[in-house]
Amino acid sequence: MKLQFVGAARQVTGSRYLLRVPGASLLVDCGLFQEREYLGRNWERFRFLPERLRGVLLTHAHVDHCGLLPRLVAQGFDGVIWATAPTVDLAEILLADTARIQEEDAAYKKRRHQREGRRGPYPEVPLYTQQDAQRTMRYFRPVEYDTPVQVAPGVRARWLDAGHILGSAMILLEWENEGRPGRLLFSGDLGQKNKPLIRDPRTVDWADFIVMESTYGDRDHPAADAIGEQLQRIIRRTIARGGNVVIPTFAVERAQELLYHLARLVQAGKLPRELPVFLDSPMAVDVTRLFRKHSRYLDAESRALIASGQGALRFPGLVLARSVEQSKAINDFPRPCVIMATSGMCTAGRIKHHLRRNLPRPECTVLFVGYQAHGTLGRQVLQRPELVRIHGRMWPVRAEVEQLFGLSAHADRSGLLQWLSCLRRPPRQVFLTHGEEEAAQALAQEIRRRWGWNVLVPEYGQQVELDGPEPSPRPPD
Repeated sequence: MKLQFVGAARQVTGSRYLLRVPGASLLVDCGLFQEREYLGRNWERFRFLPERLRGVLLTHAHVDHCGLLPRLVAQGFDGVIWATAPTVDLAEILLADTARIQEEDAAYKKRRHQREGRRGPYPEVPLYTQQDAQRTMRYFRPVEYDTPVQVAPGVRARWLDAGHILGSAMILLEWENEGRPGRLLFSGDLGQKNKPLIRDPRTVDWADFIVMESTYGDRDHPAADAIGEQLQRIIRRTIARGGNVVIPTFAVERAQELLYHLARLVQAGKLPRELPVFLDSPMAVDVTRLFRKHSRYLDAESRALIASGQGALRFPGLVLARSVEQSKAINDFPRPCVIMATSGMCTAGRIKHHLRRNLPRPECTVLFVGYQAHGTLGRQVLQRPELVRIHGRMWPVRAEVEQLFGLSAHADRSGLLQWLSCLRRPPRQVFLTHGEEEAAQALAQEIRRRWGWNVLVPEYGQQVELDGPEPSPRPPD
């Protein structure tokens, strides 16, 4: 077997791993690159021939894991895309929305070129269209958790709950070589334990090779008050001074988890019953409906709340804004309010318009609730500069900038190490991906120190052969 890292290598986004096994080639994930310095990789031809792929194994529906699938299809892919049923439904929403944003962005760049004579570094056409995204859906095949699927000659795959977002999975590949079993595990994005809505991530007792994310590999999530207490404090403080709370929101999971916490606060009387909360994202609105459709994938408490009709994801002041007209009307709303809009890293979407409107106002608060990758607008705002560039203009940063800890959908350093500690025997090799280089290298050093395992932080495009000697016995902690 040969494994090539053609994405998310020493960076967070663009997850993509090419696996060559006897008689077939497989791709695990096919994600969009989102860091500004790596956007050019989205336009490059793939480092393999899409038409020769037998299939794609998808861990989950975030666009940094599935967002280049339409481009893969457009360049000749004609295989199968395996994913859990919620992931299939989520991917249809996210890919269509990403295509729409690509089309709108391309049209804007064309108008700017005609008006100002200025060209950007990339073509003034979309990476793919909404029609391309819809065409891609016919290749999807739903799978169930814990059910083996034959994905190549002699190779089975199982999807195990990763506890990251609805339908997210780690993927365990299993085979036999001369009667001896072998395993390769892709962690996907690992979630935190004890989160609302989603079940805890599964553990695996052994694998020969592990490809593991390292987003928070160099740090733990800061100790903080309960999520509800943080939200209540920030919202009440901002409203008291007459400002809006603007929350860049990931449409999948983060939006729904925020609604869950806001509903609990309103129902407990800790926030005003008629607090205006705008969820300004057609995609997030559609995703919220999918949580009810796929409620069997949620944890027991959330299933019970939804079944009881108590409103796990709804409350009186919630307004779901779908149309452009509804979105624009928020700007004229006469009272302080909470505005949740995509995208979560401020790389595109309606959030940019709300930032333009509210960043210059010192009475407002911009509240970040998720990881902000290097090179994104979200990371820039989080660093509180005097000015940021939005839609080709510089805007002052006068609003309060806050970060809500504890809502991350990713396990932190301690969580990643705890997940590894459940292995009953050491792997032959651990590959750390989906993290900035400093985070991945720090986690690699700690794994070597604790257990003496072989750990590699691969470079973009690097290829490895999955063979080698048996690992030494695991040393005591």
